[in-house]
Amino acid sequence: MSEFSSMQYKVTVVESEEGVAVWCDDLPGCVSQGETKGEALDNIRIAIQEYLASVDDVRIHFKTVVSTEEVVL
Repeated sequence: MSEFSSMQYKVTVVESEEGVAVWCDDLPGCVSQGETKGEALDNIRIAIQEYLASVDDVRIHFKTVVSTEEVVL
């Protein structure tokens, strides 16, 4: 079982004549695309996994604190 198997993220999908763009609403800068909606969703799944795998590298390299907070309105 993958460490990412139980995580769920909301994504925004934009379909146009040029193809499909998709981004993860919870992960700034995590974007992808595809020729079809299915391809774009497959690609964003990979992008999310790679994004999450790189968070520790970003923290170390840039000496930053990366965290997620929930804000209720």
